[in-house]
Amino acid sequence: MPYNPRVSKAYWLLICAPFLMAAACEKKSPKDTGSLPPQGSGSALAVDTGPVDTSPLNGVSTDKLNDDKKNLFYKLVGSLSSPCGKAESLRKSFASDTSCKRAPFAVRYVMSLVDDEATEPQVREEYDKKYKAQAGDFHFDVSKAPHEGPDDAPVKLYEFFDYQCPHCKAFKPMLEQVMKDEQGKAVEYFMMFPLEKHEGSKNASQAALAANAQGKFKEMHDLLFDKSPDHDREHITGYAKSLGLDMQKFDTDYTAFAPQVASDIAQGEKAGVDSTPTLFFNNRKYEGPMHPKYIEMWIDEELAVNR
Repeated sequence: MPYNPRVSKAYWLLICAPFLMAAACEKKSPKDTGSLPPQGSGSALAVDTGPVDTSPLNGVSTDKLNDDKKNLFYKLVGSLSSPCGKAESLRKSFASDTSCKRAPFAVRYVMSLVDDEATEPQVREEYDKKYKAQAGDFHFDVSKAPHEGPDDAPVKLYEFFDYQCPHCKAFKPMLEQVMKDEQGKAVEYFMMFPLEKHEGSKNASQAALAANAQGKFKEMHDLLFDKSPDHDREHITGYAKSLGLDMQKFDTDYTAFAPQVASDIAQGEKAGVDSTPTLFFNNRKYEGPMHPKYIEMWIDEELAVNR
């Protein structure tokens, strides 16, 4: 899914839907939303910071922004805190703190969000998600997980997904674009997280792992999403035959991989996964926009900072 640099406001809402608007397949009932905090709450709220310093930042062009966006951009870089956890603004970190390697990337991140029609509260919330300290240092057992990319890649992505979740299906080409653009730099591990409310999704997960045992994971993965929600045993058997799999081995492996699906679910639940798709970036939860451009920004920053 190639990135269009002129993303409309409506498209901003679309690409950010998985976490700004909870557009994901939830484990819990959609009626059970009383415990969710309102969007834009907490430190994401704008504060009165006085006059805005609109002096240019060295090497940063704002030519693509209109006047309103320029003012918002400069307001944000002057009032957001340092991405390196220092008691200074993002502007100061960028302009005079050469030890803060994240500052140039943070400025670019804010610029991109503003350009893509994010509101001030949305930018502040996304910035906090990316640069404020997070609880949890997650480690997953991926010894039996299908993966794409080299195991020793510096960036590891773990996707917990459900084959009958429409949001997972929509996210699939986006993550494929990331892996194409970042070839050799990232590895993606496919973590099964079938939701109980999706009948047949567990069948699909077991079928994908059984196909992986014969070197046909990607082919089965694509078929299962393309044919969703037809994941009863009869359909799955047909998919396996169409891929030319050894059916005796497939049937044996299909049953044998049930514990692996259960293990993936348990790992996800331990890490707080309660909807699909959920993405983890190295040992932390990815909470940026579910769009190739932003995921790749996270990857580029991680590679540069830890070089």
